[in-house]
Amino acid sequence: MLGGSFWIAFLRNGMSITLMLSFFLMLDRPRFSMKKTIYCYITFGVLMLVGYNLWYLLDHPSFVKMAAFSILPIVGVFCSLMSCEVIYLSLYKIAASFYLFSVGTFLGVDVSRWWFGGNLWVDILVRFLCDLVMLVFTWKKLRKLFLESVDFLVDEMDLFSTFALFISIFLGAIMAYWPNLQGFSIFNMVRAFFVLFIAGVLQYTILHLYIHLGREHHYQTEKELLELNEQLLRSQIDIVGESEKEAARIRHDARHHILLIRDYVEKGNMDNLLAYLEEYGEDVENRRAKLICGHPAVNGILSVYARQARAKGIVVNIDAEVPKDTVIRDIDWVAILANVFDNAIHGCNNSGKMEQEIDIYITKRGKKIIIQCTNTCTDDVIFQKGIPKSAKGEGLGTTSIIKSALRYNGEVDFAIEDGRFVTRILLNLSVKKGNV
Repeated sequence: MLGGSFWIAFLRNGMSITLMLSFFLMLDRPRFSMKKTIYCYITFGVLMLVGYNLWYLLDHPSFVKMAAFSILPIVGVFCSLMSCEVIYLSLYKIAASFYLFSVGTFLGVDVSRWWFGGNLWVDILVRFLCDLVMLVFTWKKLRKLFLESVDFLVDEMDLFSTFALFISIFLGAIMAYWPNLQGFSIFNMVRAFFVLFIAGVLQYTILHLYIHLGREHHYQTEKELLELNEQLLRSQIDIVGESEKEAARIRHDARHHILLIRDYVEKGNMDNLLAYLEEYGEDVENRRAKLICGHPAVNGILSVYARQARAKGIVVNIDAEVPKDTVIRDIDWVAILANVFDNAIHGCNNSGKMEQEIDIYITKRGKKIIIQCTNTCTDDVIFQKGIPKSAKGEGLGTTSIIKSALRYNGEVDFAIEDGRFVTRILLNLSVKKGNV
């Protein structure tokens, strides 16, 4: 710190608080509406500014020693409460904002002391220009990249890795104040600059690494969904092929029916003719494929997997009522229903029980889609963090089910009830298509 009057401290504190709060807000998905969020940020910033300036007036020595470090937990708690992100992502953004604050402080103080004899207004000007450049860069370059990739970061980052990043960037930021603690020198300034530069490059590189890993996993999931969709299409093609064979057989048999009908007509045997036509009509009705559901994608998925299950001797009961037009994408129906049905078939096959059964219930209630599947299962299913894992490994497709449900602010629950595996899924139809 170069010291200065109350108003000099007021300007420094105002720029520092504005930088940290603005940086966090630019990269955040707020818990509340943007209007309410901005109002809360402005109110909190004004209160902080008043508090820090009173501290500067009442106890200048302790302010110089502790003000920079005390801003981190105060701003951190407030921003975390205002954000809807997971805590470890908020911690990373708080650490990054403190790092930028430290860079501005280092450049302002040491540039002023090296070339301008410690001029206070040079310190203020350099800090202002640094803060402006960092905020413009965040708004123009970093913000879009971060918000578009925030889901990837949430998937890839955990509390331990974020804590490690937090500590490393925090230690790098402390170096901005190291020359002030041991006296100003060219060596201390170069050392601090080098450490801050390395810390910044490292964090930016790690950020891109997490985003890259998240995108790779996302593409892998999409690839698995496409492969699953391809399997469904192949199964439907097989069904169409069998339907064509059945149609050819019916055309072949039609000649015999015509000959028999003609014989009844020529002989005037109307009673036998009517009885035969009634029997033929019942046979045609029984051969007609039954529609499981009015929604084309849902009907196709359920039909294919029900056919596969019954071919393996599994009893299948389906009660599905889904409107034709919903905000749920067909590929998400595939991800959810195909994986649920496939898991149920595997559960039945692995159960080792003679009687195997799958019951699927789908309905729309208000603005919700309710999906429930129960199936015969083995007795050794265990759960880790609510996710089923059998003795042979993880359940198939559970990750795809959960991610697809979350796209619609949905909920997924897995349980064992009365010796049967139960999957419950709730999807929110009020989510707009543009948001999914």
